[in-house]
Parts: sequence; structure tokens; C-alpha cells
Amino acid sequence: MGVKRLVPLGILISGRGSNMEALIIAQREGRLSADIRVVISNKADAKGLEKASSYGIETLVISHKDYETREDFDLALADALETRGVEYVALAGFMRVLTKVFLSRFPMRVLNIHPALLPSFKGVHAQRQALEYGAKVTGCTVHFVDEGVDSGPIIAQVPVFVRDDDTEETLSARILEYEHRIYPITLEAVLTGKIRVEGRRVFGFSLEGLF
Repeated sequence: MGVKRLVPLGILISGRGSNMEALIIAQREGRLSADIRVVISNKADAKGLEKASSYGIETLVISHKDYETREDFDLALADALETRGVEYVALAGFMRVLTKVFLSRFPMRVLNIHPALLPSFKGVHAQRQALEYGAKVTGCTVHFVDEGVDSGPIIAQVPVFVRDDDTEETLSARILEYEHRIYPITLEAVLTGKIRVEGRRVFGFSLEGLF
């Protein structure tokens, strides 16, 4: 039996990094075939940086405020990742829309997790959007990243029922539990070549029966 290849992975964050930590734990437990090379944040005060450092992972701050254009920022970001041999990129609460300057360097190799059932409730405050709209079911989505906002091909989704007494905080917490579970599983399927993409449809992987 051959040695399992660990795919060089970079993680981008802007905040607390809870999904980042879920990926790190999965990797440490042998559930994620990744070699996490670096965690990069566009915000120096992101709490996830300290978490990543505590696991012995290199951290880096590249502030978008230091660049005149989005493209210049994305170029610096891509250069930093490629310098470290990164092949795939996982967004974990990274609050920037990436341009083709970045995405062309990692074609169909950038993933994101979003706290709603896309294409519903894109962008920020997705949980609040679901409550305000009166949705009875929301959830979370893992998808490939394209130049739009939460618009890339969908890889996996899990539904979460909205309760009558839900607040934005309680709904967010319940969705987050599923985010932490499905992101490592879905990323593992991508890293190990279990999926194929045809247009907007992703085949070869399903969470059916797991939740």
C-alpha cells in the first residue's frame, strides 16, 4: 500500500478561523489529505492567526489596505501561496471577493464554505437574510470559487431547519456545527480526485446518508 500524498494547501481567513481550525484538526487526525503550508489573513487582528500558530503552522498578514487595487492585492496573495508550493486554497471566513488575477493561478482549486443553501442568501449576513426572508430551511454550502459572490459550482450542501425561536446567533451556531463537519469531508473528496465538474454540475461525491 502506497503512502498517501498530502496536497499542499493554503488557508485564507479574515476572522476567528473556526472553519480553519476544523480543517487543521481533520488533517491532524488523518481525515484530510493536506499539507497545510500557510494561513494568510488580510487582517492583522484576525484571531485565527494565533490559533494557526498554536498548531505550528506558518501565518502571514497581507493587508488589502496596502494595495491600490484588488488585482494588486490578489497578485501578492497568489505569489505568497505559490512561493510556498500551495496547490489548493481553502477560504475560511475570508471576507474578500477574489479576482481573475488570483483565480487564474489556481483554476478550480479554490474552495469556500458559505452559511446558506446557495444560490439563496449570498454574501454577508446570510443567516440574517434567511430569517428576514422567512425561510424555513437554510444550511451550508461548499463550492468552488469563481469571480462572482458565492456563485461558483456547488460541491456539497447540508440543510438546517429554521426554528420559530431562532435568532441570528442561534441559527448561526447551529449552521456552524455542520460547516465544521462538511468542509473537511468535502475538501478531502476534492483533494483525492473523487469529483468531476461538468459546467456547473459537480459529480462523484455526495453527503447523502452522512447527516
